[in-house]
Amino acid sequence: MTKIVNHWIGGKTVEGASGTHGPVTDPATGEVTTKVPFASVDEVDAAVAAAKQAFVTWGQSSLAQRTSILFRFRALLDAHRDEIAELITAEHGKVHSDALGEVARGLEIVDLACGISVQLKGELSTQVASRVDVSSIRQPLGVVAGITPFNFPAMVPMWMFPLAIACGNTFVLKPSEKDPSASVRLAELLAEAGLPDGVFNVVHGDKVAVDRLLEHPDVKAVSFVGSTPIARYIHTTASANGKRVQALGGAKNHMLVLPDADLDAAADAAVSAAYGSAGERCMAISAVVAVGAIGDELVEKIRERAEKIKIGPGNDSSSEMGPLITKVHRDKVASYVEGAAAEGAEVVLDGTGYTVDGFENGHWIGISLLDKVPTSAKAYQDEIFGPVLCVLRTETYEEALDIVNASPFGNGTAIFTRDGGAARRFQLEVEAGMVGVNVPIPVPVGYHSFGGWKDSLFGDHHIYGNDGTHFYTRGKVVTTRWPDPADAPAGVDLGFPRNH
Repeated sequence: MTKIVNHWIGGKTVEGASGTHGPVTDPATGEVTTKVPFASVDEVDAAVAAAKQAFVTWGQSSLAQRTSILFRFRALLDAHRDEIAELITAEHGKVHSDALGEVARGLEIVDLACGISVQLKGELSTQVASRVDVSSIRQPLGVVAGITPFNFPAMVPMWMFPLAIACGNTFVLKPSEKDPSASVRLAELLAEAGLPDGVFNVVHGDKVAVDRLLEHPDVKAVSFVGSTPIARYIHTTASANGKRVQALGGAKNHMLVLPDADLDAAADAAVSAAYGSAGERCMAISAVVAVGAIGDELVEKIRERAEKIKIGPGNDSSSEMGPLITKVHRDKVASYVEGAAAEGAEVVLDGTGYTVDGFENGHWIGISLLDKVPTSAKAYQDEIFGPVLCVLRTETYEEALDIVNASPFGNGTAIFTRDGGAARRFQLEVEAGMVGVNVPIPVPVGYHSFGGWKDSLFGDHHIYGNDGTHFYTRGKVVTTRWPDPADAPAGVDLGFPRNH
């Protein structure tokens, strides 16, 4: 029997009324296991109305109340992490260890939200003039929305809503329709933790739901993570409707390997960063730039390691990489490998014919490694979002840096070297928002903010960390002048000696 994942509005499950549903498949088998309703404009409006009503009291609630609920939510999330990871694997396909890692990274932001009272401290300047003080405070915006991608159905929403509700906002989440179950389970755990009805809502859907959130007058801010074309659209449309926007887009992350690098460590890093989570992550390393004469040796070390990766169903504990999310996406990823040789690349490993015995209808693709890839090749230019690693060759550091900085993306990058001076130059000269030095995937910890440059980010704020707190609040400055109590009007005795 096919499961139905419904909306979560006003603290309870709400069945879809639009009559339109989308299929959710098990990527390992290709079978449709779940149906998800697509919200109409009226259903989105109902979720926003519930959030707006809840904000009346939640926005005035104490920090102690908010954080105590978040502490309880954190405990529940920790206790149910295996269950949530299983939901992720069933609908996304990633192996259980990757799914557990996703939940753990989401927990980091819940931790940050539990300590939000420190982030929300204001500032005070006394006696800026005679008996005049100036203070600055931060207040919540109101109803805010999150639109999240399929590749991290638990972590990316948790990059958003814990901080948003800790700051006093109410939240409407539109998760990916490809793997919606984790978001509803998070809603249930929030309710169990004592979050008041309407503070957190989930509406499923497609462009109809997205566009309504972008134009709704009661939605004050929109957070988004996804591809660059959609991020640009989200930013343009929501901004035109007067909303604050943080829209994180796509990536083509480069890893420079200098001639002095530890090639075994670099190869280990390249394999884990390129093929982990089947390459379906915006911080994946998808391009290695080998500098100097080390290229052949590095490629051979990567090949040796990549060939040993065990691909299979995500719920098989021996699997190290699972299938891709849909057949359409699998076929698109394969097309880049199939066309690579004609564009001048050398195909070292071709995973396009891979399948798993007993799961022949799954969305399988194996490991692909392309060497000597020209920058004109589509496999280099596009964000593939799959287990395909391109290797480029250069003679010098300067040439390699020029390749990275010429990319329209600027999400993350890494350099592998033993030379501190070279690493220092790179971190200052590279045009990217997140830099790793002998670290292949430089995702910041929760109390530092995540975000790229160029076409990888639209808007002024990065996500989570201090930027997240600032995004979900607005500043207010109060200038106060109180008369001296000794100047109280005649007949009012405050116990101070009179000045007159």
